[in-house]
Amino acid sequence: MSRMVIEAGRHTIALDLHPKLTVITGLGDLERESLAGELLGALGPSRPGVHVELTTDDGRHLAVFRPTNGRARLVDVDQSRDITPRDVDGGVDLYSHHGIDMTGARRALKVTRADLTTQAQGDVVVHRLAEVDQTALWAAAARVRVTDEALQAESVAAGTAPEDAEIIDRIERRHAQLETALEALNRTNRLARVVTAAGVVGCVLAALVQPVLALPLLAITGLALGAAFVYRARAARAERAEREALDAAGAESYLGFHVARIDGLVSGDQARRRLLAAAADHRLAAARWFEVAGDVSVDWAMEHHTEIAVAARLRADVRNLGVMSSSAPGDEDEMAADLAHALLGRMARARSLGDLGETFPLVIDEPFVDLDPGLKPSLLELMSRSAGNPQVVLLTADEEVASWARLEALTGELSVLEPTPDSQPVAASGVA
Repeated sequence: MSRMVIEAGRHTIALDLHPKLTVITGLGDLERESLAGELLGALGPSRPGVHVELTTDDGRHLAVFRPTNGRARLVDVDQSRDITPRDVDGGVDLYSHHGIDMTGARRALKVTRADLTTQAQGDVVVHRLAEVDQTALWAAAARVRVTDEALQAESVAAGTAPEDAEIIDRIERRHAQLETALEALNRTNRLARVVTAAGVVGCVLAALVQPVLALPLLAITGLALGAAFVYRARAARAERAEREALDAAGAESYLGFHVARIDGLVSGDQARRRLLAAAADHRLAAARWFEVAGDVSVDWAMEHHTEIAVAARLRADVRNLGVMSSSAPGDEDEMAADLAHALLGRMARARSLGDLGETFPLVIDEPFVDLDPGLKPSLLELMSRSAGNPQVVLLTADEEVASWARLEALTGELSVLEPTPDSQPVAASGVA
């Protein structure tokens, strides 16, 4: 938006907006709320008396006129042509052209401190991944993808599913554990039989000579029998584990068809070995990913790659700009960093809103209230540097922010609008 005119009773208020950042100061809470509603409503189903000029992403210079008495019109200024849609019934709604309703527009394009705080808390996973070494993170993700593709390829070549490799590997591991347990049980049983036989003979002889001497022999015999029971229990557990793995791949789970597939795969030793090797590589890659990223799926991270990468770069920018204090990080430092991430996230969202990906102005209402004064300049600089795509209108009653804006306005990077003593409050639009 380049200009908005509001007719409020006998008064007319004209706002010339900077293409990048406009700071409007000196308004109370109710006035800011009302003006935010007018700014947002100007592109939607606003009331009569609210007119706006704007330039679209494709360079068209448009104007919306809403006379107090008469039909609203949409005009192409450069061509001096009325382009009001024929199906418009008493109003011009630019949001609806992009598949956005007024509720969605308010939610996306109006930002308060509460909104930033809520978003900062909701972006925990993105922020956590942004804090990770990005080279290690995406290398681990790429490794998971590569090993998964290799596993898929080997599975296709073997005529089976990737999950079957895990099942077969689990069966073989369970079977190897059972064989080890049975071997240990057999050794223990043999030893127990020898010790028991020797203990019985020794106890008989000791009883004939000195009965008390039989007690140590009985204890040794008991230990041997106890060890045999322990190893028998281990073998039983290993047998149950193998049975469970077989059930997962047997008739109870795969109803014969999968058993045939697995039997056919086992019969081809070379294919089996390649498939199991690919599965082992994939497990190692997945374990590395978990070590780096924690309990987050690779697919989710890849879907949010841009968001995570932007957050990581933003984190570096935040540090470089001095948003975090030079002392040990504290609650205020983390709060400032989270607000910066959330603010830039909302600005990124406004860059491509709706079905056609149009850029819409972002209205920000007092985002840094109650924040440490020492942290505000860096956050304001970050916002100023990123403004322009989208255009930002900042509403504030904070004199510290106003002072910063007046100084920055001298460079031409933003403009400051302040009410004059004879200005009238902005009338409520009913759309805030």
